[in-house]
Amino acid sequence: MASISKAEKAYIQSSLLSDPPLRADGRGLIDFRTIALESGIAPIANGSARVSIGKNAQDGGGGTEVVAAAKLEVESVGDGEDWTSCNDSSPTAYPLLSPNALDDLQHDMTSVLNATLSHPTIRPKNLGILPGRKSWLLNLDVIVFSDAGNIFDAIFMAARAALWDTKVPRTKSVQYRAKKGDRSDATQAMDMDVDETAHVGSALDTRQTIQVTDFELPDYWDEGEPLDGRQTWPVCLTLNLLPTLHFLDSTLQEEASVPLKLLVFYSFPLDATPMLRGMRLLGTGVSDLVQVKSLLKDGEKYARNVWVALEGKLKDEDLRRNKKARERFLNR
Repeated sequence: MASISKAEKAYIQSSLLSDPPLRADGRGLIDFRTIALESGIAPIANGSARVSIGKNAQDGGGGTEVVAAAKLEVESVGDGEDWTSCNDSSPTAYPLLSPNALDDLQHDMTSVLNATLSHPTIRPKNLGILPGRKSWLLNLDVIVFSDAGNIFDAIFMAARAALWDTKVPRTKSVQYRAKKGDRSDATQAMDMDVDETAHVGSALDTRQTIQVTDFELPDYWDEGEPLDGRQTWPVCLTLNLLPTLHFLDSTLQEEASVPLKLLVFYSFPLDATPMLRGMRLLGTGVSDLVQVKSLLKDGEKYARNVWVALEGKLKDEDLRRNKKARERFLNR
């Protein structure tokens, strides 16, 4: 987070409002800095990704860098939610903030992320293991390593990439059944049967119904099936507002010079209308309903461009990761 003087703030605003608009790095108002994405960076996570915006091409320094990782844990149904998310920030990302101010910032970021991704309409549907007994608990952790502006866009890109990369382990239901014979031997010898399908019988059927008691994890080269709901996880688009214009992908100095930011969260399901998943106004400025309506229309257009570019990169990463996983499985 940058602190600038009134003179610097006035200079940046006047440059942005000039004709043509001027930015310190020469970009247009709706141009993004270079974005780099890599998935599968955390071997012990079920899905992970790193996103950087505006890194220096010569030495790899500077820019905004965010890492997200998804981890699945077994929980008993009824113990709590099937989805949790949290945001953490490295102290080096905000060296000028006090510990209390850093905690407040992390809380604000987590609340935005959790409120958007935890909505019931976009929760994955393939987290169940044993109906009514066991399910997967999805934990999404996001860490900010550096902030050079446009942090919310980077957070949601990294979160979506990590969820896209997440594989849910395949499971087989099993039961333990005592061998025929004396009941006293039941605790010493047990058979394990895999319950492939549920038995459905008539009311006159006196055969014992198989009761699933546990599950096992088969060994597959691809480590599971993709997490459900890829087309529902939104991207974030931040519009930085000045009285007569808006611009995208702000630097820290530009963020400090604008009085108001609008965050919009869009998803673009296949063969369906775009869905606005949420919006937030941040800052001390004010905006009326007419302006917000116009901004939402522009935000949808910009968000679609981000969505299409991110979707293409994630599919390329899928091909790369699947090829490596298949080779690793065959060579072990």
